[in-house]
Amino acid sequence: MPAVGLGTFGSDNYSAAQAVRGAAAAGYRHFDCASVYGNEKEVGDALQDVMAGGMGRGELWITSKVWNDRHGDGEVIASCRQSLADLRLEYLDLFLVHWPFPNSHGKGVDAHSRDPHARPYVHDEYMRVWRQMEQLMDLGLVRHIGTSNMTIPKLTLLLRDAKIKPAANEMELHPHFQQPELFTFVKENGVVPIGYSPIGSPSRPERDKMPDDTVDIEDPVIVEIAQRHGVHPAVVCLLWATQRGQVPIPFSVKPSQYVATLQSVASDALTDEEMAAIAGIDQNNRLIKGHVFLWRDGQTWEDLWDVNGEIVQ
Repeated sequence: MPAVGLGTFGSDNYSAAQAVRGAAAAGYRHFDCASVYGNEKEVGDALQDVMAGGMGRGELWITSKVWNDRHGDGEVIASCRQSLADLRLEYLDLFLVHWPFPNSHGKGVDAHSRDPHARPYVHDEYMRVWRQMEQLMDLGLVRHIGTSNMTIPKLTLLLRDAKIKPAANEMELHPHFQQPELFTFVKENGVVPIGYSPIGSPSRPERDKMPDDTVDIEDPVIVEIAQRHGVHPAVVCLLWATQRGQVPIPFSVKPSQYVATLQSVASDALTDEEMAAIAGIDQNNRLIKGHVFLWRDGQTWEDLWDVNGEIVQ
């Protein structure tokens, strides 16, 4: 898996296809997609252009994900086949279960919206999803399977029961939300941590924004290190991520940004002292909170994340 990827979430406001074409020309080979982003056909057209320009399929790493409303029997495989058709590919390098809940939501809903059929994590149900993920590998439609937005208690059960272990776990990771326990857990179990929102998430949905949220790229420690290296603070966040051992997947449509990111990550490095300084600014500030996936009245978003070390029912 390439050490840095380009996310494709955000197409409501930007052209993911334009970003994919430009980023591939700049040197990116890793593109993170999902059916729920609603732009896989557009991204697929861009990937065809990239390969028509001489890049072999084997040089690319393409990820997609099954959305929450496709967890039923047979639906995971159907969802993967649809993503392959939209992306115009014969296989995916990585296919993820986007969220561990079957709870979905409408487009653009606020934090108070709830799926009337929402329910908590049920491990037997999740394993029926995972068995279909394993079938995808048997069918040759995907090279690797993995998880996203999981917690240690949920991953512990999956690792116990899976025939094919998850190759990666996609999770929110940035200097103000380092998730050290989960990060260590996945690494120790041979699972690659992929970090979304690696510079914070200024374009996240309004429903996830709260007054006490912090801004990573404005942190004095990040700003000082950036000034020392002569780079934007966002680049420092990405340097920290790659040196820590996670795969960041930032989203950018501006060539100046994604070119600078790739050049800096490939050529620059933070010192041990700088890495230690960033380790000290963790605020435990989750930005993608997930309110819309809650299943009963009176809950807070923390229930989605098993903060007390047990799966909340």
